[in-house]
Order: sequence, then structure tokens, then C-alpha cells
Amino acid sequence: MKRIISPSLLSADFSKLKEDIDIVTTAGAERLHIDCMDGHFVPNFTFGPFILKAIRKLTNLHLETHLMIENPSNYFDDFIDAGADTLIFHYEASKNIRKDLEHIKSRKIKCGLAIKPETSHEVLEKYLNILDYILIMSVSPGFGGQGFIEQTLLKMKSTHEMCVKNNCRDKITIGVDGGVNLSTIKKVYDTGIDVTIVGSGLYKADDVINRFDELINCE
Repeated sequence: MKRIISPSLLSADFSKLKEDIDIVTTAGAERLHIDCMDGHFVPNFTFGPFILKAIRKLTNLHLETHLMIENPSNYFDDFIDAGADTLIFHYEASKNIRKDLEHIKSRKIKCGLAIKPETSHEVLEKYLNILDYILIMSVSPGFGGQGFIEQTLLKMKSTHEMCVKNNCRDKITIGVDGGVNLSTIKKVYDTGIDVTIVGSGLYKADDVINRFDELINCE
């Protein structure tokens, strides 16, 4: 299975954002992870559509946009118009998950569902026929730099196996977000997932390009 790293711009230096995007592009990144928080669903406030639109002007990389917000459907079109390529919202925040997924798909971009560490992967099974992306949180959402929750490794493996069982593994990308670094990344990839979202474990390195290589080739 292909290993993909999606650098989290939450850990980038916004005083030199283009440089921080360019360096991970040079390192081999194919996508970027954009964390959008509203201060209600999670106890932090970050990027909105205006910032996403600015990021879109700086790069052609795939922008996976992770909405950690209440009533996410109220803002889908704003984020899509701003340049999201994949739009991910939380299972725990939606009042009508299938309707929300269908709306995102109707806008001709990819749709995704995220689940918190305490939410069972089994809640996703009824949506496998429409999902493009599953995002498993391996920390409690809200802040970067948190410690990895080891118990989520079983959920990663079970999610991979659930998609295989339902004959949809090839069409669904599975990502993991939170606490992924040199110490944890191999354990994550060993569960069968595709994408690791790496923030401080990449951007805080002295040599970002070398760290990207170390992460992608972990043994």
C-alpha cells in the first residue's frame, strides 16, 4: 500500500507560509491538510474559508480540508468555493450525514468523514458506498502537538479490514490525524492506512526535507 504524508499547515509558520508549502512540495508532498476549527466543536479557532482561499493561490497540491466545526453543512459551499479538493466533516457534528456527503459530492469534489478517538469505526459502515475519505483521529481534536493515543491503532486496522470486507478499499482513502511522528508513524502504516497527517513531527524538524524522507521510508 502506498504511503502518503499530508503535511498539516496548522504547524507551519504563517509568516513564511509560501516557503513552508514549497519546502514540503519539494520533499514530495502531494497534498496538504487544512484544519478548520470554530472554537465550539473543538476548543480552538483556526482557518476559515478566507485563509483556505489564500492557500489555494499558493499551491496546486490537493487540499484536504478538515472541518472541526458545529453545523458543518452551513459552511460547505464556502470552503468548496475557496478551493477544497476533499472536504471532511465530523460524524459527531452532522445532523444528516448522508445528505451532507451527497451535497459535497454534488459539488464535484471528494467527501470525507472524521471520527474522534472515542467514536467506533462501525458507525462508518453504512456510508462506505459514498465515502471517498475516512479520517481517524488519534488525538482528541482541537490542538496540534498532542500525544498519540495508542488504542486508536486497533481502530485503524479494523477500519481497513471493514473496507476490505465491503469491497471498497480501493476507492476509499483512509487517513490518520494526530501525534504522528518518527516514533509512531510505522505503527500507523502497519495497520493498512494510506495517509498520515504530520504537523509538528515534520515542520519542527531542523531539516524538513530530510524529515519527510525519514517519515515516508520509516522501517
